[in-house]
Amino acid sequence: MPDFWSAIAVTGPATPPPMTNVAQRNSVYQTIDRLLRAELIAVRETARDERRPERTVYEITDAGRDALRTWTAEMLASPAREFPEFPAALATLMVLTPEDVTAGLAKRAADLATSLAADREALRAAPELPRLFLLDEEYSIAVREAELKWVEGVLAALRSGELAWSEEWIRSVAEKLA
Repeated sequence: MPDFWSAIAVTGPATPPPMTNVAQRNSVYQTIDRLLRAELIAVRETARDERRPERTVYEITDAGRDALRTWTAEMLASPAREFPEFPAALATLMVLTPEDVTAGLAKRAADLATSLAADREALRAAPELPRLFLLDEEYSIAVREAELKWVEGVLAALRSGELAWSEEWIRSVAEKLA
């Protein structure tokens, strides 16, 4: 096999580019430090261009390659309960009015539709890229398409009045369940 893994390198400037989110930059450096301490990556080279900050190029080690393969195999084979923010918002949406929920979900639906259109266009713009390298994007699109369909269904129920609530109604349900 060609040296595919050596082509996967992590680089990072010694100083942030303008407008960099400091928390994100620190998180990247902390991650690099952890990977180095665990000997999952190693420094391949450090270079300095007189007009740019120092640049360090990292490469994956044999232990890192083994850990990546193990992690990937486990993640592919075992569904995991993930905790995105949207389901948490759905679990507490009754603190908002149905009108506020409708407005929020309408914005979410519009944003989903826009991002889906952009991502589909990006896929069409790279027809030479083999599907193997697009599976994560295909999955992301499929998940967001399903979410958009579901959100549109909830919006229809809100707009028709099929899905509605008030503080009084919520209190009466809570009393019945107590």
